[in-house]
Amino acid sequence: MPPNNFPPQFPFCMLKGSIKKTIMPDKPIPKATRALLAYENPKFTNGPDGRPFRILSEYSEPLARFRRERVQDTIVFFGSARFHSKSAAQQRLQLLEKPGSTQPAPPEEQERIRLAHADVEMARYYEDARQLAFLLGNWSKELGGKRHRFVVTTGGGPGIMEAANLGAYEAGAKTIGLNIRLPFEQMPNPYITPELNFEFHYFFMRKLWFAYLAKGLVIFPGGFGTFDELFEILTLAQTEKLAKKIFVVIYGTDYWKKVINFQAFVDAGAVSPQDLNLFKFCDTPEDAFQYLRDGLTEFHFGHPQQKGKSPEIAKTRL
Repeated sequence: MPPNNFPPQFPFCMLKGSIKKTIMPDKPIPKATRALLAYENPKFTNGPDGRPFRILSEYSEPLARFRRERVQDTIVFFGSARFHSKSAAQQRLQLLEKPGSTQPAPPEEQERIRLAHADVEMARYYEDARQLAFLLGNWSKELGGKRHRFVVTTGGGPGIMEAANLGAYEAGAKTIGLNIRLPFEQMPNPYITPELNFEFHYFFMRKLWFAYLAKGLVIFPGGFGTFDELFEILTLAQTEKLAKKIFVVIYGTDYWKKVINFQAFVDAGAVSPQDLNLFKFCDTPEDAFQYLRDGLTEFHFGHPQQKGKSPEIAKTRL
């Protein structure tokens, strides 16, 4: 029967080829392909819409690894990434001073020499962080139990971070590095336990893990980043946002009292006098170790878990 839009007398035989070409065009049939799963689609996971999932992954993946490696709690070391070991600092100074030269160094080289002298002076903090971490690592190993207690933790980079990871490594203890991916690429130091070597994109997720498991905090001399971490933990402790007692050591009395007048906070009424009891100044690895060991033993050790109940890996106050 002819289509309605053609007159009855229309010669349909002339259109057979045209109709066939219209209905069955000379094109290959496309091959069916599967769409990417959402979490396998890099355009989504690496784009703005995937940000919530990336943030969640920097919580869930470290938590799974800490549980798998049986890490219960940590002692976190902060301090300058620019300090070096005593031998490295002395070697650098010797190269810059050029013994036997009679010509005065140009101004920019004089500044490098001045900084090299400062590096030699501050190298004692590198060595002290290494020794303190060694003492803590040895003590932690002796505690026994099914889970690793008071694991030495750092930001994973050079300087004081490297020194603390090195000390724990020399003690034969596990040690954690929470590295951050930066435009100028901070590489992790080689002393981190491989299974506990983390890399973060988001600073705030890295900060969460510094505070989440910490029962102790050791603040060595440092710059803006060290100040940031110190006051963040002190604020959490002051406002009782942490459902735990955290022991804070500020290491290097001379340095810290030169750069911060803590008493001025009290004199101005900005903090209460008792807030200065949130931390303790220490100047030797032995003194800091004794303070941490005694406090952690009293408040966080020797209280067995209820039978059948797993340790609370990260309890916080509601």
